Amino acid sequence: MIDLTRIKAITLDLDDTLWPIWPTIARAEEALLGWLTQNAPRTASLCATPGLQRQVREQMPLLRPDLASDMSALRREAIRILLGRAGESPDLAEPAFDFFFEQRQKVELFADVLPALDFLKARYPLVSVSNGNADIHKVGLGQYFTAALSAHQLGIAKPDVRIFHAGAQAAGVAPHEVLHIGDDTHADCIGGLDAGMQVVWVNREAHVWSHGDKLPHLEVPDLLALCAHWPEYA
Repeated sequence: MIDLTRIKAITLDLDDTLWPIWPTIARAEEALLGWLTQNAPRTASLCATPGLQRQVREQMPLLRPDLASDMSALRREAIRILLGRAGESPDLAEPAFDFFFEQRQKVELFADVLPALDFLKARYPLVSVSNGNADIHKVGLGQYFTAALSAHQLGIAKPDVRIFHAGAQAAGVAPHEVLHIGDDTHADCIGGLDAGMQVVWVNREAHVWSHGDKLPHLEVPDLLALCAHWPEYA
């Protein structure tokens, strides 16, 4: 169980904690396909091959390990590769990515997110800590957060304890005074535990814990179930 008396700040993951990521990416890729149809039709035809965009995207960390913590750079390079395969100008990668990036910010929040953020924000400074490239201001949540940290910004990704410690520093507290909330059992939960934080696993799809006896302090199906642990929550 979490110790509420220890909490002086909260860090939160974004993708799959506050919104489902793969529907967001699928919509953004579909919109990108429309942009390519207008501006790079041969690449659009290539991208229409089922699963090809995802295949190339998933190959990028191996092709460009130097960009492993920068999701935006990996996506931009994936677009550049597709343009090259289709024989079209690689210079189109920049405007194509810019269009994709704007579409990627059009998230659909889980129903529990806004009331939970209202409740938590009234009690603690909130800091987002993400391996992804969502922009909390572009998604419409900037008012809830004291700071936003990303793997791209710091050059390190969860579960590296340094990104968690940076989140604590941004909130102005010690790591043991932070409650970290996230969906990923390894990146969020194990990383947060190793950083000396209390950890909440947001397990929306009833997955089975797979890390032995090293457990999060609390497992919840959504953020409102977490809020219910405060006596004043109604």
